[in-house]
Amino acid sequence: MALIFSRLARNFVKAGYFPTDEVTLERIGQMLRLAPAGNVRMLDPCCGEGTALADIRQMLADQREEGATTTTEALGIELDAERAWHAKGLLDRVLHSDIHDAVVKPRSMGLLFLNPPYGYGVSDKAAQRELHADAEKAERLERTFLRKTVPYLAYGGVLVYIVPHYALDEEIRSYLVRNFQNLRVFMAPERQFKQCVIVGTRCKPAYAPKGAQQFLIDAQASEEGAAILPESWEGAPYAVPAVQADHELDFHAVRIDEAQLRDELAKYRHMTLWDGLQGHFAQSRGACRPPLRDLTPWHLALALAAGQVVGKIQSATGRTFLIKGDTFKRKERQVSVDVDDKGNASQTTVMLDRFVPVINAIELTPDHRLGQIVKIA
Repeated sequence: MALIFSRLARNFVKAGYFPTDEVTLERIGQMLRLAPAGNVRMLDPCCGEGTALADIRQMLADQREEGATTTTEALGIELDAERAWHAKGLLDRVLHSDIHDAVVKPRSMGLLFLNPPYGYGVSDKAAQRELHADAEKAERLERTFLRKTVPYLAYGGVLVYIVPHYALDEEIRSYLVRNFQNLRVFMAPERQFKQCVIVGTRCKPAYAPKGAQQFLIDAQASEEGAAILPESWEGAPYAVPAVQADHELDFHAVRIDEAQLRDELAKYRHMTLWDGLQGHFAQSRGACRPPLRDLTPWHLALALAAGQVVGKIQSATGRTFLIKGDTFKRKERQVSVDVDDKGNASQTTVMLDRFVPVINAIELTPDHRLGQIVKIA
């Protein structure tokens, strides 16, 4: 499914990009607290220039209690190239990728900051032709991003979901109440785009009792259906948990362009072969030492089986071959007949495996034999 079309998205105000305003970010930051120890991972799957998640991380770091040993890791995904490269300078890791081309390990994030594009996506059928006013629409992008990214959040992790209040349809509401507890909804202080801020803690999917959606229904019905995000948070903070440390977090794009590949190689250059290339392959320039004695058929078979008999050779008569050694297994059948004292005969059949060395060669001599296949066994 095609995710973003400028004619359909509703929050495209700065070259197709609407960042979360500073006042809303500051009030959201007051609601959150970091775990006292461990590594906390945060993900913004629509990170833009990376400023929103960077600000949230800094606010949480400033609020840490004395003696806390918490470390943070901020990750982002962004479709626009210019904004993605700007975000790479603010966050720890950023993928310049469509959300559907990103691979993220499930339940690996402690905080999901989700301010998705607004409006409708377009179905694959419509994306294959020029977009018209009556083009076939897919589901709303707010719903697409929610379902796609919530599995990345660990149980006990915190969701911050910023969408227009009128986008809280039945499917989004039911998904939220089934998968989150301690859900709250507020209207953003910035009223131009009629955004609401939903905060909750992820839990295992459960049946939602009747009436659980009512506060979300009220928020969808009108802006007055939810209170404004308070300037000072007086309630219990949402604790952003640390996640189990992984030696290698699975966070990458399915498709990667040249610029990102070059950037990744530069980060992990010390782990690649390139710096030690000359040292690893210096022996290829040296002369091969002759064996201490003539090779026996047993030595030849081992060399063939190991693939050491290979390359271009020239015979004493001037013929040139490209050879490749190999070994294959051949069955040998032995039959013996025994006759006892009473004249009874018995036949015994024994199957033996015999490993036979073979050399396959391509004739490279520039005459009528060029290209002929020669097998020596």
